[in-house]
Formats: sequence, C-alpha cells, structure tokens
Amino acid sequence: MTSSTRPPVLERFLRYAVLDTESDRDSTTAPSSEKQLRLAELLVEELLALGVEDARIGKGGVVYGSLPATPGCEATPAIGFIAHMDTSPDAPGANVSPQIVRYEGGDVLLNEAQGIVFEAERFPEIRKYAGEDVVFTDGTTLLGADDKAGIAAIVEMVARLQADPSIPHAKICVGFTPDEEVARGTENFDIEMFGARYAYTFDGGEVGGLEYENFNGGTAWVTSTGVGVHPGSAKGKMVNSLRFLAKYIDRLPPEMSPECTSGHEGFVHPNHVEGSVVSSTVRILIRDHDRALYEAKKALLVRIADEINAEFPQAKLDVRIKDSYENMLAYIERTPKVLDVVREAYRRAGLEPVEEPIRGGTDGARLSARGLPTPNVFTGGLNFHGVYECLPVKSLEKACDVALELARLSAEVTSLE
Repeated sequence: MTSSTRPPVLERFLRYAVLDTESDRDSTTAPSSEKQLRLAELLVEELLALGVEDARIGKGGVVYGSLPATPGCEATPAIGFIAHMDTSPDAPGANVSPQIVRYEGGDVLLNEAQGIVFEAERFPEIRKYAGEDVVFTDGTTLLGADDKAGIAAIVEMVARLQADPSIPHAKICVGFTPDEEVARGTENFDIEMFGARYAYTFDGGEVGGLEYENFNGGTAWVTSTGVGVHPGSAKGKMVNSLRFLAKYIDRLPPEMSPECTSGHEGFVHPNHVEGSVVSSTVRILIRDHDRALYEAKKALLVRIADEINAEFPQAKLDVRIKDSYENMLAYIERTPKVLDVVREAYRRAGLEPVEEPIRGGTDGARLSARGLPTPNVFTGGLNFHGVYECLPVKSLEKACDVALELARLSAEVTSLE
C-alpha cells in the first residue's frame, strides 16, 4: 500500500502514532506527561483547519471542539465522540515505527535485525485478517492504536461531515483526553463545557465489538518495611522487606490472575515491584465486574497482609487501596436509547455488534457515573499495551464508518428517554 492509496483515516492514524504520548503513573501534573500536549496541539490545528471553530485545549490538556447542528436538528440532543491521546506506560511509546504489511497468514517478521517475530500461534486472532493490510510495529514499541485509532476515526468523521453538508446531524461534540491509561482521563473533563447529552468512546478492540459494562477497578499498594543492617553482621538483626513482600505475592491466589481469567471473571494483578531491604512496594490491580466480588478481592488483599504480619512478628506489611472507576452498566441501563442508537449505527455500517464486557476500564465508565452515558465502540486494534499491537486497516475504516453513522442517526434522536 503506497501513500497515495492509503485511506485518509489511515494517514491520520500514522501521523498520530509516531508522536510519543506515553502517560506517567507517578506524575501528579495534568496531563501526567507534557509530551501529550504535542498531540493535543496537532489535533486542535487539524480541527480548526476542518472548520471546527471552537477547537481548543482546556484544563489539564483535554481537547474540545464542536460542530453546530444542521438546519432542522437544533433541538435534537447533542452527541459526543471521545478518545484518549495517551499511550500505556506498559511498553515503550517513543520512536514508534509503524509498518503496513499485507498479511498472508502465518508469522510476520517485525524486525529482522533483532529477530523479532509476530507469532500467529501466540496471537491467533490475526488469522482472521489474512489477505488484508495490517499495521504492525517494528517489535520494539507499542503501536498506539489504543487509542490513536479512535482519534483518527473521529477526526476523519468530522472531515467527512464537513465535506458533505447534506448529511443531517445534531450538534457534534468532540473530546480527546490525556491520561486514560493511568486512570486519570476524565479528571479534568468538563461535561458541561463538552456539551453532549450522550456520547461514545472509541476505545475498544476488534472490529464489531460494543461494550457497555466494565470492571470495577482499583489499585492496591502493599508496602513491606524492613530493617537494614550490613550483611556481614546481619544475623538476628536484619529484616529483609523484599523477602516478606515475596511471601505476600506468593500467597495471591493464582486462579485470580489475569492469565487464568476471562469474560466477567475478575482478577488481582501484581504488575510492578520496587524497593530494597529497608522498604519495598508492590502495586496490584484489582478488577471485577461484580461489585461484591470486587470488594471481596480488596478484603482478601488486606487479610493476606494481616496473616503474614501475625505469622511473622518481624514483618510489617501495610496495604493502601484506591478505587479508580466503577462498572458503567447500571448507568447505561438508565438510558437504553444510547444502546439502540449505536446498535443501529453498526448495522448501517454493515456490522452486527458483538456485545461483550470490557476487561479493563474506559473514560466512559467515569463519564457515565457522572451523568453522561457513554458506551464504548471498537477501534479495530489487537494486542494493546505491548510490542505485538497491530491494527487491520479495514477495521479502522469500519470504526470511522460507525462514527459517521452515529452522526447521521443523531438527527433522528428526539429524546433519550
């Protein structure tokens, strides 16, 4: 596929993908990394060039913009389209080098110099896309389809609406958030200024996926405090915090790990450890669709610490837990019209929605809890948060098609009741 034959939505994605927008879990600034503002500024420039006259960067780096309703649709509820600008800190986000490959089946050599191979046996979903153009990484970074594919689909939808004034639509509200990957995407999101009555995040996975229930999610930090003494004279004196932290991690039920769960099953996931003899900490993600089971997992983490503290008096384990987001399902169910509309948009785009729970979180979860019902639409990508992330081009085009159909349907929505 040459640059002259690439669809516009793909050109947009490639332009965004090469920008490093990795967010920072340990930062207290908004956005968490200043480099996210490079993409925010680019998006404002592009939106202004498309005639989105109010495009701007708001508090915390959130990008806002809108298109007025077409004549006769001024009274219809305003519709929102949302995606996030940051990429996950779980894999390198700098020096992204996308490559477009006509996938013919089997493995794909991503990086000859380093011998990095995309193995179809490990990622069997790729086989569904044989005969299609797929965007891969060079095996050293993530791709950024999560969620720059969503941004590309939305901006291209705006471009198509502006190119064809005959398409009727309600007021179109666009929002691009920073820091979704570190659970701070809506921290500074101003719903009133955004202006939509209902919205859709374009932040899902494979083509056809539609999501409106997600994990209740939180994070635990378990800290082990020890006593440091020179190892040459440590007998009976040293308390190695790392050893007791290792005991704690070892007692986490293996059947509750992400590797052993699927569907609606929750998990506890230790994903970062740092420290020394004197003090060490493990960060643990807590997830479950069921609120009671989520609370039980939180209680389990505290109970394991209490048991080790009682069993080993020299151990000093402390658990701190912070809730991040809750399941959006209960909020979406209050306005079922938002699901009727998006299901129809899929069908008009030639797709039957595949409705499934999100095994993660989304900006839409927090926004729904705050009164803006926001289901989640696919972007087409696979294997997010890692160097084997990839994006079938036709799937990205379909995401854009769904966005355009949602815009068309917004002209027909007289009420959300």
